[in-house]
Parts: sequence; C-alpha cells; structure tokens
Amino acid sequence: MEAPTVAGPVPGDLHIHMTDLRFGVCVPVFAMPGAGFFRTPAWTALDPPAAVDAAVEAERLGYDSIWVADHLILGHDGGILEGWTTLCVIAGRTRRVRLGTIHMAQALRPPSLGAKITATLDALSGGRLILFYDWGGEAEALAYGLPVPPESERVDRLDEGLRLIKALWQAEEPLDFAGQYYTTAGAICRPKPVQRPHPPIWIGEARSDEWLDMVCRHAGGWNSTPACPTRLREKLDRLRAACERAGRDPASLEISLETQILLAPAEAEAKVLARRIADLPAAPRRRGRQREDLLAYVRSDDPRPLAALVPDWLAGSPEAVLAQVQAYVALGVTHFMLWFLDFPSLEGMRLFAEQVAPRLQASR
Repeated sequence: MEAPTVAGPVPGDLHIHMTDLRFGVCVPVFAMPGAGFFRTPAWTALDPPAAVDAAVEAERLGYDSIWVADHLILGHDGGILEGWTTLCVIAGRTRRVRLGTIHMAQALRPPSLGAKITATLDALSGGRLILFYDWGGEAEALAYGLPVPPESERVDRLDEGLRLIKALWQAEEPLDFAGQYYTTAGAICRPKPVQRPHPPIWIGEARSDEWLDMVCRHAGGWNSTPACPTRLREKLDRLRAACERAGRDPASLEISLETQILLAPAEAEAKVLARRIADLPAAPRRRGRQREDLLAYVRSDDPRPLAALVPDWLAGSPEAVLAQVQAYVALGVTHFMLWFLDFPSLEGMRLFAEQVAPRLQASR
C-alpha cells in the first residue's frame, strides 16, 4: 500500500512507521466504562474534542493510521460520534496518517452515497483514505428507520455495492448502473479519489466461504477483530483457502489486526491499571459483560502476567507487548489497529510509540 505524498515531516514525529509494518490508533469516539473491558473501559463520559485531540497526538507520535468506528448508537449511554463527520474533522487537523472507519456500514448509506462521501474525503485529505467496508448493525438500521434486507442477501448486496462504488469512482461520464439491488441514473462522482486506480479496500473477518470469496474479489486488505494467535491462524487458513479457490496470491492481501492494548512501564503496573479500570462505576452497558475471570485476577495476588488472562489483547510491559506483536507478525500481520484501553490517558499510546515500535523496527 503506497503512502500518500506529504510535504515534509510532522513536527515532533518519532518516525515509528516502517516499510512493511504499520500501527494505527482506533479513536475513542464512545465511552464504555468498567469491567466489561470493551474498547474504551477507562472513559466514563464522551468528550468529542478529546477524541479528535487523541487522533492528532497519534499522528505527532508517528502512528501510520487513524480509525473511527462507524456506528450511530454505541457506548454505555448510546452516545457515539458519527464516524464520517469525525473522520473529516481529523483529516483537517492531520497531514500524513491514513484515514479509515472501522467498517463503513453499507446498512447506514446506499453505496452510491458511500462512493461520493469516500471520494470527497480522499480528495480533501490528499489521498489518505482506506475504505474498510462491511454490512453494519441491524439494530442501528432499525432504530433509524433504515431498510434491513434478509441476512441471506447481504453478501450479494455488499458485492454489488462495492462494484457500484468502484464504478462511480472510475466513471468519467454520468453513470447508469442497473444492478439487482442498486441502480443509478446519470450519477456523477466528482471530484474523483486522488488514489488510483482507487483507494485501498479492506474487508474483515471470515464469516463464511461466500464472504471470503467476496474478500478475494474486491479487497486489498483483510482485517481480524481481536483474536489470539491460535484463533487468528485458523482465520488465516480459511482466507488462504479462499485465495486458492480464486487463484489469488495470499501475499497480495494486507493483513491487519484490530485489537485492544493495555500497556504500562512494568507488568505489575499493568495489573494495577486493569484493576483501576475494573473499579470504575459500571453504567448500564449495551455491549459486553463483566469479565469475572479478569476481575478475580486483578483483585488477587495471582503472579501470572496479564496477557495470560487476555490472550486476544496486547497486554503488560513493553517487553511483553513486543513479544506478543512479534507473534502476530510471524503469522503475517503487517498492520495493527490499536484500542488503547487506558484512554483518556495518552500514556499507553506514547509508551508504545517510544518503547515498542522502535524495537520492532530495529529487529526487522
């Protein structure tokens, strides 16, 4: 994936990015406090400016990409920043980082509108968009009065939606598109995306063979939600089988992992940090349940490292997290999308940039 051209370095940039290993920050655009440990467990209330400021700081620290969840309802109180509006604000306050939503939800916008939105953002940002695409949430679509087709149609709708998006990005004349599910009559998508032939397209997960076949038809990148190395290997085996069916080289796909990270200067401090998060007042949650095993651990004298309790996180000291990242890199992961669980503190994000990423760079 070629990086966009930028005019000079970002002031204060630590230059952690590498030619074949990239790190991104998932922007905290909702609050989910307490012992569910879901994505933003240390944040008790949504503060929109603080979320954007975190993205700006991530660029200053040298991270390669910024990611914003594309939901309309999330968080302990349902409050979440709208993803594309937020990403546009971040684009205006940054110069270098790649920009993407954690699944652009086709359920929330027709693909013709999605093509226009994404082309505009790519043009305004100087070619920094990654289109990470997915279906989206049924409950949110129903809540907002949006159509919800049968689940049996969704892969076909996504496939057709991506064909329409690419056609609109590339069409030089008004486009008439007559699909099974979507149509246009003289649709115009100008300005065009800066990236040619089009912005990178990512699709995530290994939901079915039909889904993975669609990945092989459209995607330049594939993403997994948090998974321990053993589980990720299983997903990747299914992805490689799909590539074999399609006659595609698996190495042509950028492999990314979205995961949670709890990082502290020493292992004991990471456990203390997890305990502080667990002790936050637990508001009614819309997603996730209390991690009883993790609660018992952080309130005990159990000598095991934190990562033993959460094998699908990156957790512990810089040395421990370094080893965990290396295990994923050995499986083929080249892009990490990180949810820093200590936010609104920025210490985890800084510690990773200063003590983990440079050591990975030196080892390659």
